[in-house]
Amino acid sequence: MSEITTNCVPYIPLRGQVFFPDTVVGFDIGRDKSIAAVDLAMNGDKHIVVSAQKDTNVADPVASDCYTTGVVIRIQSVVKKNEEFERILVSVVERVRISDIYQDGPCLKCDYEPAPDTDNDKDDIVMIANVRVMFQQFYKYLEMNGVNDAAVKTLTGGIEDNATICNIIANELDVDYAAKQTLLEIDSVKARIEHLIDLIGKENQILAIAKRVNNRVVKNMNRGQREYYLREQMQVIKEELGEEEDLDDEAKTWKAKLDELKLPEKVDSKVRKEIDKFTKMNAMSPDANVSRTYIETILELPWHTSSKTNLNIKKAEKVLNEDHYGLEKVKERILENLAVMHLNKDNKAPILCLVGPPGVGKTSIARSVARATGREFTRMSLGGVRDEAEIRGHRRTYIGAIPGRVINSLIECGSNNPLFLFDEVDKIGSDFRGDPASALLEVLDPEQNSTFTDHYLEIPFDLSKVMFITTANTTDTIPTPLLDRMEIIELSSYTEEEKVQIAEQYLIPKKMKENGIKKSQLSIAESAVRDIIEYYTREAGVRNLEREIGNACRKVAKNIVSGKCKKNAITAKTLEKFIGKRKYIDDIDSLEPAVGTTTGLAWTAVGGVTLTVETCYMPGKGNLVLTGSLGDVMKESAQIAEGYLRSQSEKYGIKDEYFKDYDIQIHFPDGATPKDGPSAGVTMTSALYSLLTGKKALRNIAMTGEITLRGNVTRIGGLKEKALAAHRQGIKTVIIPKENVPDLEDIPASVRKKMEFVPVEHFDDVIPILFK
Repeated sequence: MSEITTNCVPYIPLRGQVFFPDTVVGFDIGRDKSIAAVDLAMNGDKHIVVSAQKDTNVADPVASDCYTTGVVIRIQSVVKKNEEFERILVSVVERVRISDIYQDGPCLKCDYEPAPDTDNDKDDIVMIANVRVMFQQFYKYLEMNGVNDAAVKTLTGGIEDNATICNIIANELDVDYAAKQTLLEIDSVKARIEHLIDLIGKENQILAIAKRVNNRVVKNMNRGQREYYLREQMQVIKEELGEEEDLDDEAKTWKAKLDELKLPEKVDSKVRKEIDKFTKMNAMSPDANVSRTYIETILELPWHTSSKTNLNIKKAEKVLNEDHYGLEKVKERILENLAVMHLNKDNKAPILCLVGPPGVGKTSIARSVARATGREFTRMSLGGVRDEAEIRGHRRTYIGAIPGRVINSLIECGSNNPLFLFDEVDKIGSDFRGDPASALLEVLDPEQNSTFTDHYLEIPFDLSKVMFITTANTTDTIPTPLLDRMEIIELSSYTEEEKVQIAEQYLIPKKMKENGIKKSQLSIAESAVRDIIEYYTREAGVRNLEREIGNACRKVAKNIVSGKCKKNAITAKTLEKFIGKRKYIDDIDSLEPAVGTTTGLAWTAVGGVTLTVETCYMPGKGNLVLTGSLGDVMKESAQIAEGYLRSQSEKYGIKDEYFKDYDIQIHFPDGATPKDGPSAGVTMTSALYSLLTGKKALRNIAMTGEITLRGNVTRIGGLKEKALAAHRQGIKTVIIPKENVPDLEDIPASVRKKMEFVPVEHFDDVIPILFK
């Protein structure tokens, strides 16, 4: 009967290694595909198939480069040795025949079927004799290698299965991997044992000859004596040249520096013990280098070195205004903190979290805060960080251990009170290597960070003087305990007026300088800047605006160098010559009314956006079909919208047959983008009402708000971002929940003047506004 084939299992090709079932082995991996296979297995059932490469020199093997007989292993533990290698401890489960090896995503995968042992009768007299001979040959092999056979007897003791004993002994042999592969491919246990006896016997003969040759050549000098003699020669040469390395002198220098630092008693005692241990080591031993690096790292830390902070509020305000236009809330909060520090110098620095869409200046305002307060600036990006050791460092038991990036950053900036920016805190990850977000709790908690202990240092270091600022696009993905440690400051989208000022005061001069253009060679009219904002870069921040200005500057640079035009003037009329055709042409405000289609507003991690809701009906059984990558909350909103209109069908003149004999579909275009949140209820209800009554809805009126089964319009969040999104699209009228009227104060006055916000309490209030 044929064995069952197992498909699509992570696969690793081994270089010069062959594993046998019923054993536990450890090995290192460094290839990206192998690391990816381990990551995939650790997130699954921890099983991987491995087999040896035919040629160890092949760096990127394919199916034809690998043996088809291998084993299934189960991962027990993974240790990251350094940035390039991981060490894995595995138990070997069974032999397998591999039918196919192929690339699937970042790693290799394979299809296989089990390869069971045959001819394994423990009562067979020939088998019993062969097993005894195998043990005798193996004990002789161990003796010739100077190994105590007690450990092997412990491994094989109590095991009656001949296949298992054979596998354990084969695994202990130090022979070429090709010879081991031949053993692994033999299905018959009886034949495998016979082959193993021949292999051990051959190795014993080789060892006996090698021992005789070695005794003649080495005589009275073994390798250790030779190394000692060479080291002594090197030491004498260094003394003659005046380059003698005296560990005692190095230790004295460290202790003198330690006396100057006046560290806490426990820290001082630990460092002195390490220095004393270092003086007793051989200068050229690996342990001496590890100890030296550890001691120097501690002494390089800025224990008492602080930057002189600027507490002058007027000067700080001037610096902040020089670097950034707008961002009043952030500036006000920084100035408040400076005022508190002026009155109470022992006050702990705040931990601020700047939340806003991309391109609104979160990272750059942190740099400006550092300049305004006179602090050193250091930054760590947390996007995609999954290893806890990035924050807390590696323990010194690991080869190549280093401190975490928090301690390293403090050493690099040379100050114990810098401004430390944790960028993209909402994109931090976690896996089997640890949870960096939990490690950040100790760093960002004012009650704990005065005794922050890095795994590498194993001594506390005071982080309470550091001013921490974090940035994020959204708070939804930040773990709640971490979010609780931070003060949230929201940075909203820029208005058109703010973008114009930013472009004229910062972006245009910056891009002209980068491209080597003088003021006399280029002028950009305000009307051109407004057209770039309106027709090329409808965004929350100013990144694309900066790119388009850069595109125009490069075109001007080409004109100047080629002699085509020495003086360039960019106006609204000439703009297309410099940056191409318009990307956005029609405003939503110019769209004609339509049946079954309405315009909604939503808030996302990249700012506010407008959403078009389309509906239609078709013969069916009364089903509600939802498309457009909707989340659970929006699906429930759609069901509530249909339920409300169905319950009020007589009131609104809607025929019951629409809910019985027709299927209704609600679609949100741009289906590849996930959408969710409790603010689209009114928009979907209005679209369904328009569809089922045949009334045309005004497309140039946007709306936001959730709806209940009674038709009440309830409060929503993110009104400011949604209003700015509507303004960018040229919408003049927005329907909002009446409960959100107090939030209108957060919307810039320049936007409020150009738009009309209509508050409603019930869906009945929406109908006369939207359907005219």
